[in-house]
Amino acid sequence: MSDPKMIILYVENAETSAAFYAQLLGKAPAEASPGFAMFPLDGGMMLGLWRRNGVLPAASLTGGGGELAFMMADRQGVLDTHAAWAKQGIVIAQAPEIMDFGFTFTALDPDNHRLRVFTPGDMAA
Repeated sequence: MSDPKMIILYVENAETSAAFYAQLLGKAPAEASPGFAMFPLDGGMMLGLWRRNGVLPAASLTGGGGELAFMMADRQGVLDTHAAWAKQGIVIAQAPEIMDFGFTFTALDPDNHRLRVFTPGDMAA
């Protein structure tokens, strides 16, 4: 079996979500239509945004049941990303804090999918 190559998030409006992720990722989608957008990510993974009412078979789940996680090299990277996203008006659901796995914060996309930014193992106060 091959490794997964794409994460797909179901969204209310693919164009709105594509604009959000274009700003967040600093790149335009490689593919875009009224119902779908796809972003190639630096590590080889793809991020797909699929309009919820176009998914077959029909999707019954709503956003917020999982997370896209962005790993930073250090605590300052987490703090810098938090400041930049807050300045852009991205909803911050969890302020930067120490958790069991490291230093982290959580933001939300337009469909309430969680965007976690963290540096692992950084538990120093």
